[in-house]
Amino acid sequence: MDASALFLGVLFSSIGLGFFIYGRKQQKPVPLVCGLALMIYPYFVSTTLPLVAIGAILTALPYFVRL
Repeated sequence: MDASALFLGVLFSSIGLGFFIYGRKQQKPVPLVCGLALMIYPYFVSTTLPLVAIGAILTALPYFVRL
């Protein structure tokens, strides 16, 4: 694990925490689930390119899917 993967993991986890708090307070399932996924997936992905790709998809998903 290199420094860039560690930094990206912290970045996407903090975005996930924001989505999780927002989804819980507004009772919206999509940001809640995306927030949980953003906080958990950096533990399983250690290379930089998949880390950025999955993080970008999960970050943009609540914007496009509104339930």
